Amino acid sequence: MVKHALQDGFDRKISYLRIAVTDKCNFRCVYCMPAAGVPPRAHGELLSAEEIARFVRLVAGEGITRVRLTGGEPLVSHRIIPLIEEIRAIPQIEDISLTTNGVLLPRLAPKLKEAGLDRVNISLDTLDPVQFFKITRLGRLEQTLAGIDAALEYGFDPVKVNCVVVRRLNQDVLGMANLSVDRPVHVRFIEYMPIGSDENRGFCAADAGENPDGELRPEQWDASDTVPSSELRQIIDAAASAAGVGGLEPVDNALLPDGVGPARYWRFPGAAGTVGFISAMSNHFCSSCNRMRLTADGAIRPCLFSDAEYRVREALRSGDDARIVEIFRDAVAHKPQEHEVIEGTERFMSQIGG
Repeated sequence: MVKHALQDGFDRKISYLRIAVTDKCNFRCVYCMPAAGVPPRAHGELLSAEEIARFVRLVAGEGITRVRLTGGEPLVSHRIIPLIEEIRAIPQIEDISLTTNGVLLPRLAPKLKEAGLDRVNISLDTLDPVQFFKITRLGRLEQTLAGIDAALEYGFDPVKVNCVVVRRLNQDVLGMANLSVDRPVHVRFIEYMPIGSDENRGFCAADAGENPDGELRPEQWDASDTVPSSELRQIIDAAASAAGVGGLEPVDNALLPDGVGPARYWRFPGAAGTVGFISAMSNHFCSSCNRMRLTADGAIRPCLFSDAEYRVREALRSGDDARIVEIFRDAVAHKPQEHEVIEGTERFMSQIGG
């Protein structure tokens, strides 16, 4: 068993690994990937389930105790169940979570639970069916709502709903927050982040004159589309007051959901769940960042907002465990103190892992 977690150059203990199982997805969300999807990769370019599990076993010996499986959409991967089973068998791993759009949860939830998955985060940006289709390009709102129902039915705990907020979309944020009132759902509002190339990152509501069909245009993103969490909380409070319901109250530590991470949590009076705010742009949480990322093609990324990567695929395929650990330690040692103001990254979010 590991005695302590690795520390980076700024005394942060690194205990959390996010793994992009695949860069493929059954949605084409406008802030995540282009309409045609990401360029296809040859099968041999992607890590196998066995290679991913081997990497986790090695870095678990370096202090990794929590793993999140992401994509793309991790549930489109046929290897997701055996991968969870292999990771669950690693003694040092205390928690396995997964981020999904929820579409495949009604079918896969019982198998995921049996394999050892602890909890899920479900992406949902709007309760308006028309807006939902425009954002996802392929999805239907009822599919994701059914996924939330399935996650609750099969006892995943906590169930978190992630909502990316964009000013010009004018989303019904009170409606989203109200998902937390009657059921133990933890709704987290995430500030829009400029991930991806300048040509394709971002999205915003269409100019009706140029786009009569209301198409969302990622190339038109600008900084004004980010809604700071402090402003968003005021918007929700004002809307709740206008609707005659109580405003948000700070959450007692005993009521915080597991895997709190960077979110700051509030709740409506008597609500079964909570409302969280993730302030990636307006209030950096870099000083407490404890995570590393592994891409589907075998690159370790110390920071979501940096293009610096440490390639580990070749070491995994050569069977050189010492080299794998050496690369991981080098990546941890070079984790930046904080991310700078950014204007895009070389990879799309779907290629990095959310």
